[in-house]
Amino acid sequence: MIIENTISLDKIDLAILRLMQENSRISNVHMAKELEMAPSAVLERVKKLEQKNVITQYTARINPVAVNLKLLAFISMKASHSIGCMDTANELSKLKEVQEVHIIAGDDCYLVKVRTTDSASLMALMRNSFSKIPNILSIRTTIVLETVKEEQQLVIPEK
Repeated sequence: MIIENTISLDKIDLAILRLMQENSRISNVHMAKELEMAPSAVLERVKKLEQKNVITQYTARINPVAVNLKLLAFISMKASHSIGCMDTANELSKLKEVQEVHIIAGDDCYLVKVRTTDSASLMALMRNSFSKIPNILSIRTTIVLETVKEEQQLVIPEK
């Protein structure tokens, strides 16, 4: 997902983003009250933020344990192609267990975040899926024992 570097956000846009990030189910009327604006003006700004690809998705955050995804792992991968090649990244992105794919600098090419039910399902993912992706030379897996903080929210400036 690429966002233009020239998107200009003012104080009101940033305030809308903070409110929506805190509670994506916030009503337009409640947001308008918080911002001391007309609901129609807030709605128009939200639509513009969506059109500019600043707001990219509305979602619910689900406890992974509640859906039996108890194992979290970060996997570093080295590939045989040049840095920034999207073929491998795109193949990794297609796997349902893969939550994040990052092209990174350093010894490895990719950092991948996966969630599975247990170590057996992680092994099956590596054997049945990762092994079929061309160009992957090596894989190093770090299994998370306990998560202290996992945050999706961004720090939005006050401006």
